[in-house]
Amino acid sequence: MLKRWAPAIFVVLWSTGFVVARYGSEDAGPLTFLTVRTAISALVLWGVARLMREARLVRPQLSVQVCTGIGIHAMYLGGVWVAIDHGLPSGISALIAALHPVVTTVLSRVLLGEELPRRRVLGVCLGFVGVIAVVIEHGGAGEGVTLFAVIAMSIAVAGMAGGTLVQRRFATGTPLLGGTAVQYAATTVALGMLAVTWEGWQFQITARSMFSLAWSVIVLSVAAILIMLWLLHRQAAAQVSSLFFLTPALSTIEGALLFQERLHPLSVIGLVIAIVGVWLATSTPKSVTSLQT
Repeated sequence: MLKRWAPAIFVVLWSTGFVVARYGSEDAGPLTFLTVRTAISALVLWGVARLMREARLVRPQLSVQVCTGIGIHAMYLGGVWVAIDHGLPSGISALIAALHPVVTTVLSRVLLGEELPRRRVLGVCLGFVGVIAVVIEHGGAGEGVTLFAVIAMSIAVAGMAGGTLVQRRFATGTPLLGGTAVQYAATTVALGMLAVTWEGWQFQITARSMFSLAWSVIVLSVAAILIMLWLLHRQAAAQVSSLFFLTPALSTIEGALLFQERLHPLSVIGLVIAIVGVWLATSTPKSVTSLQT
């Protein structure tokens, strides 16, 4: 049951991160907020790991988790939050971030030797087309898409793709809770230095910032990330990454409801194409299923 519902649960939880980024950055610098978030998450997961008497990480596992954390958390989250803080709409942020499955798919074939059935390749291509359609329309309309925001999102895409491949290739057998705690600890150090030197450590304690922080830690940094890492232990990197094509649809709807962000006809078409692409990339044909059973 967990294997069946985990992808859907992950997509729903992860999509809220782009909306929370809008709320959280109202009362805090994006990197400052993320530093506090990852520090708390590291302590929580480390404490849970010790209470459950999970095996401790050995030195090679530590270095792998540090690299994974810098990619998946520091580069990805930092890039997304900085871009949104500079006015990029939450739905468009999710769409650009969803480009990383394309990068991950190509690199997983080249570097990891993972097989890519034509059905999955077609799904990834359709997802890419859907993403590009929405980005082109909003970019052409000049609705908040700046060069700085695009650069920040490019860093996010590269970080998530690289971190996913490192986790998939080298993290087999790594304790889940302890490994994730190490990822967050490394991210706290990396983002903390930028938060102090670049932002001057901006954090105001308000009801909005506390709610955003609680949601970010419990729902995103703990629940969603643990589900994603659990899936990476059991599925191909390209298959797990393709789930990110679904987050733009949910994030765009959430952005429209909460921030009055508009959807144009081409954007709707792009979202539909992306959804079809995810279905092709993640589903297994009945003939293959029958042969496996």
